[in-house]
Amino acid sequence: MATGTEKSGGVAAVEAGALAGRPLRYFDFVMCAFVVILLLSNIVGAEKRSVIDLPGIGLWPFGAGILFFPISYVIDDVLTEVYGYARARRAVWAAFAALLFMAVMEWTVVHLPVAEGWNGQAAYERVFGSGWRIVGASLAAFWVGDILNSFVLAKMKVATKGRWLWTRTIGSTIIGEGADSLIFYPLAFYGLPDWPVQALAMVMLSQFILKVSWEVVLTPVTYAAVGFLKRREGIDVYDTATDFSPFRARV
Repeated sequence: MATGTEKSGGVAAVEAGALAGRPLRYFDFVMCAFVVILLLSNIVGAEKRSVIDLPGIGLWPFGAGILFFPISYVIDDVLTEVYGYARARRAVWAAFAALLFMAVMEWTVVHLPVAEGWNGQAAYERVFGSGWRIVGASLAAFWVGDILNSFVLAKMKVATKGRWLWTRTIGSTIIGEGADSLIFYPLAFYGLPDWPVQALAMVMLSQFILKVSWEVVLTPVTYAAVGFLKRREGIDVYDTATDFSPFRARV
């Protein structure tokens, strides 16, 4: 991919390495939104199992975090599509560090001595005392799923020469979200009394279906965000010579 190739609307098709030293107006904001959504998704609803009555199917359980967590995959798609795999990988590592710090903070606060007369410890432990099994499962699932999502999207973009964005966003989500669900639920809940195998399998399946469905529903939003950022940044990044190692944060 030649750097600086002019496309429509003043957008230049560039190799990811050509961004070094170039000011990016919106990258920090998009990365911040990515981290915030991941933190909130893991605090509010990661453990709660909800249920919905579907016509013709009946009661169908799902994890409550499904309502907002998939937005992080949309942002991951936007990061990779607009800024390239290396910067998306950097955002994933930033989010991983934030999730790890949140876990340490939760454990510390839960285990601090309780002041006399305060009666909220039980509720606090129920909400924030997830335990290291859930924390470890969440970190592993997030890291593997998001790295795979970015990798697949970046490779597909080069293979399709930048066409058919919807195939990249949905295809990468199928791989990334599939890995996320397959890793998180068995590691976090397998063998627990409240999570029989059948319920665990149904939640895993429903999580995967709903996550991918969310990606499909939000495709117009993804197109709008990608188009806006490419026009404002003036770039369209292709990872033709990128180091795809997941174990680095440099861009």
